[in-house]
Amino acid sequence: MNANDLNMALYEKMAAEQDKYRDWLKSQPPVFVLNHAYEYTIREDIVMAMEQLELTDAQAQALLDSPTPLADVYRYFEKLETGYMDVIRDSIENLADDACKVQTEMRKAAIYPHSAVYAKEHGELDQYRASNNANLQCKEAIEAAIREHFDGMYLSHDAARDVIETYGIDRVALVLANTVQLHDWDGRYSPRNKEWAKTIPDYNSNTVRCGYAVNSHPAVLNGFIDLVREEQQRSHTQHEKAQPSRTSVREKLKQEPLVHKPAAPKKREPER
Repeated sequence: MNANDLNMALYEKMAAEQDKYRDWLKSQPPVFVLNHAYEYTIREDIVMAMEQLELTDAQAQALLDSPTPLADVYRYFEKLETGYMDVIRDSIENLADDACKVQTEMRKAAIYPHSAVYAKEHGELDQYRASNNANLQCKEAIEAAIREHFDGMYLSHDAARDVIETYGIDRVALVLANTVQLHDWDGRYSPRNKEWAKTIPDYNSNTVRCGYAVNSHPAVLNGFIDLVREEQQRSHTQHEKAQPSRTSVREKLKQEPLVHKPAAPKKREPER
């Protein structure tokens, strides 16, 4: 038997060993299967690696002589010091960095106030797509926030806080108003929220708007809209207080009493 035949024989023996292990594992209770999930995955990778690996005759024969070469390799691997956890930690940190960048881009993405036709005619399709993508991400964030903050009876008062911080009050209001406008027939949205929704324009077609319509339960979503509107009103009030008061000259004259000052006495010319 040449080297290729030995390697193939070893691969087939390992594959058969894994098939037997899989059948045995499937017959075990779910908790037991979960406890052996890591071992099963590593064994799968070993078999996959063996399919491409070319050992020498002596190496292949030495493993073939074992009744369980796959289990032997797994036990050897298990004792090795690997950088597996370092890779996991790096993956977490890198993903977190990417998520931060995405959130920053979402905050910077301006709401595009025109239709796709206008964007195409004016070379602004990138801004149009970025805005719609942000709308979609915002819609998914709203759904996630409701799932997290609704206990089946009550919606937490701070349910909208994180979504507003990430996407801004204007975009959150746009996505919510769009949802209500598309479901104006639904009596689970309050009349005051329906009237509010009409004050927020959306320049996209109904097809695009359906893409970022929130799919949460309307009754719960109606409460979420109330929270956003409260925050919207609070932000508006704070903005007005921060603005310096501007009074026209005419208004100032109306407010201040007009005081007539006596004319200065004329200077007498010296007599000559």
